[in-house]
Amino acid sequence: MLISLKWLKDYVDLEVSPEELAERLTMSGLEVDALRRIEPVFRGVRVARIDSLRRHSRADQLSLCEVSTGDATFPVVCGATNIHVGDIVPLAQVGAVLPSGDVIRSARIRGEASEGMLCSEEELGIGSDASGIMILPTDLSLGRELAEALDLADVVLDIGVTPNRSDCLSIVGIAREVAAITGKALRYPSFVVTETGEDIRKITSVSIDDPDLCPRYTARVIKDVRIAPSPLWMRRRLEAVGMRSINNIVDVTNFVMMELGQPLHAFDFRFLEEGRIVVRRSHAGETFVSLDEKERVLQSDTLMICDGVKPVAIGGVMGGLNSEIQKDTETILLESAYFHPASIRRTARSLGMGTDAAFRFERGIDPAGLIPALDRAAGLMAELSGGSVCRGVIDQYPLIVKTVEKIPLRLRRIRDILGAAVDEADVLRILENLEMTVEPAGEGEFYVTPPTCRVDIAREIDLIEEIARMHGYDRIPATLPAVSVMVGAANVRSEVEKKFREIVTGAGYQEVINYSFVSPAAVDQLGLPETDERRRQVGIRNPLTEEQAVMRTILIRSLLLNARDNAAVGCFDLKIFETGRTFIRRGEGELPRECNRAALLMTGRRYENRWHFHDLQADFYDLKGCVENILDALRIGTPAFREGVAEPLLHPGKSCGVFDGDTQIGFLGEVHPDVLTRMDLTGNVLVCELDLDLLAEHFSAKASFRNLPRFPSSSRDVAFLVRREMPAAEMLRLATDSVEVLLEKVQIFDVYEGGNIPSKMKSLGLRFSYRSADRTLTDEEVNETHARILQKIVHESGASIR
Repeated sequence: MLISLKWLKDYVDLEVSPEELAERLTMSGLEVDALRRIEPVFRGVRVARIDSLRRHSRADQLSLCEVSTGDATFPVVCGATNIHVGDIVPLAQVGAVLPSGDVIRSARIRGEASEGMLCSEEELGIGSDASGIMILPTDLSLGRELAEALDLADVVLDIGVTPNRSDCLSIVGIAREVAAITGKALRYPSFVVTETGEDIRKITSVSIDDPDLCPRYTARVIKDVRIAPSPLWMRRRLEAVGMRSINNIVDVTNFVMMELGQPLHAFDFRFLEEGRIVVRRSHAGETFVSLDEKERVLQSDTLMICDGVKPVAIGGVMGGLNSEIQKDTETILLESAYFHPASIRRTARSLGMGTDAAFRFERGIDPAGLIPALDRAAGLMAELSGGSVCRGVIDQYPLIVKTVEKIPLRLRRIRDILGAAVDEADVLRILENLEMTVEPAGEGEFYVTPPTCRVDIAREIDLIEEIARMHGYDRIPATLPAVSVMVGAANVRSEVEKKFREIVTGAGYQEVINYSFVSPAAVDQLGLPETDERRRQVGIRNPLTEEQAVMRTILIRSLLLNARDNAAVGCFDLKIFETGRTFIRRGEGELPRECNRAALLMTGRRYENRWHFHDLQADFYDLKGCVENILDALRIGTPAFREGVAEPLLHPGKSCGVFDGDTQIGFLGEVHPDVLTRMDLTGNVLVCELDLDLLAEHFSAKASFRNLPRFPSSSRDVAFLVRREMPAAEMLRLATDSVEVLLEKVQIFDVYEGGNIPSKMKSLGLRFSYRSADRTLTDEEVNETHARILQKIVHESGASIR
């Protein structure tokens, strides 16, 4: 928000330097991002009067002027046609420097001496009018430096107004703050509207079809206007706050918006069919051409300002090309309305139209400020255009905008929150300086009613914040809160997540963070069946994009998108992981089920590309080994990897479920080729997803240890001939389920299929290790125990010994 100090001084006296004012505003919560001094970029230009004017004898297009600065007269040759004897004009004397860098010199033009130059606004860099010489006000003193006479120097503050302080999006709003900070009186702009002619109700009408989006709409009609450039004072003020001058009517709407914070819009009344205004929602797919000459396709909830036949403006955002003010406009309908902030915010975002009006409406404007702004603008339009304001005001107010009244405030609560006492007199002074009404409500208690422009104040804590910032944050002592130290209970899930991160980062995985919002098409890309609970997505009421319209029900899809994006830039070797929540929709009115999960993805080379690795590709067992390390670090009791677990997004022959006993805690495997095709991925992509909540339930913080063995072990290797489809884990289970106390461990040392092995069979080599804790085992003891175990395995599995 740009604030001209020259403009600001119209409403509050400033007795501090611009730098000090910027510091005090910043300390009160209105951070000044920059301070810029505006100085005229010309030198040697003075106020002068044309005393005589005659045609050049040798050039029909030139005139000979005698120009007086009060103390001297100068001959000047000029080509402009808009000057007359007695006009007050800017004279660039010999030696003057113009913004273009040109230095004025004495010259003879067609035989006549010229000791200076009469200048236009554009040549002086103080306006865009280049049509003729700049005509100055007649009350300026001759001979004064033009920059001084017109008071062109200014200081502009760039204030970062927070979203909740819509009351500060105007010059008067900042003046209100300055008055409260400095203790000076605030002067509101004074104006009188002179009404003449017809009653407005005989000329036009306003009907509001959707009062929930437009609770109040006011209007005036101004007739017999003449479109012309705005006066210099208005153009300079608009330019100082970053706005471009257009014409006297449009400039008035912008001027009042910047002055009072109320956006306005002026319609050319002759283009309003049936001569009336209708406020309604748009129809889905309806099109509209806005003032920027772009055609907009509207959604069904866009608020439109219409005449009796067609839309003429997007309510609170931008007017239409079909009703804009033109050079021959004579009658104007002036709008001042209140629009629902959420509606304007939604419309501005969906259409990509971040206008100054929308910026204010979406933050909330003063519902009581509509008529004052309307009258202020109507009076200025009549003054600057020569028009007349029709009698009466249309004020349609079908839905009262609620404002806050009588907020309880306790002095002891102020002390508790700030950690320091503020005198009652100071509290009352601060609140009254902020134009709040204060009523006693008992000892040390009050009822406070904020002004209607303060839409950010609704609770006691808001009032305390106002008191704190006006009292001065620097005057509040720094104190430590009194707290009692308690031993916190251990968070098991956090511990599990920490150990998970340690293992996977140690294995070379990098963490990624994705949005919890995904596309509704995510479940289709993963091929999830209709009966899968992960299809029960939680929709977002106002999604930013269609790609972020629902909450995710699975993490893996986000990792697949990461892999696709990396592949698009040539990174095909990837090891990434993510921890986060998934959301499953439940019944109507119920909150979704939230699950803490972790996911891993691995693709490309197993190791970095080095000469001694020979392009080894990652496979199922690399990821499975990482998961085994995770389960081991978490001391999961009976971990198991079981095939036959249906997971639609994985390859059915290259995937498995992850279990602890009979509880499934996750799944892992190679992504199904169809899913890879839908995700625009190629190659071998391996993924895993684990339930962190279940891992926390099965996590054991206790570690068991045993003494180092004192006696040697004895091992026996056996090759079994088994069916190809038999899991090796089943053979290990049969071996370890035996009650033989001497059996220490069983390991797979070989798996073979091929020559000398019958079809549909495989050879599985197991190594059995035996040990006793109190003696060295004899061969007879080992052989007897080993024979019993082999007999059990062969009997229960149907395997044979090779």
